[in-house]
Amino acid sequence: KNTSGGRAVNLDCEGVLDGAIQVASTNCDERPDGETISLVVIHAISLPPGVFGGDAIVRLFTNTLDCAGHPSFDILRELRVSAHFLIRRAGEIVQFVPCGKRAWHAGASCYAGRERCNDFSVGIELEGTDDGAFAAAQYDCLAVLAGNLQACLPLREIAGHSDLAPGRKSDPGVRFDWRRVLAGLARAARA
Repeated sequence: KNTSGGRAVNLDCEGVLDGAIQVASTNCDERPDGETISLVVIHAISLPPGVFGGDAIVRLFTNTLDCAGHPSFDILRELRVSAHFLIRRAGEIVQFVPCGKRAWHAGASCYAGRERCNDFSVGIELEGTDDGAFAAAQYDCLAVLAGNLQACLPLREIAGHSDLAPGRKSDPGVRFDWRRVLAGLARAARA
């Protein structure tokens, strides 16, 4: 068993993470038949921009966001989006979509010559901004989560949203510490 902050972190055969807060999103569907999940995509999100700790991200992913609640929300009115996981600033994991299903997180995307990255990826959102630092607890939790996913799924690569949609997306941003993530994955693999 892997642990994060004293919590058990185990993925079941449906791709549901034991120890995560479960909040079901309808912004998902079935993956194409025979598709192999080979990529983890790292995102950054905060709603309103730069504000942490509220319920707006959960509301966005569950189609219950009051778009009149903040001026920046108006552009989200017709958006239907989700991720498999959200890692909060303190390292708490919220799961919206089982890994066996296709979450709608990458949008128009291409990675290593393959389009439609939602088909073959798991999306992990970090509560943060493209230009801010992420919390140590988030990196620790991400390493454990990604290591567990790697042990259960045929993952081969990890990339940022900006790698899949350059020019359109910039997350997780220039301050995201890829070396720390890769070192954490190596530690998780040895655990």
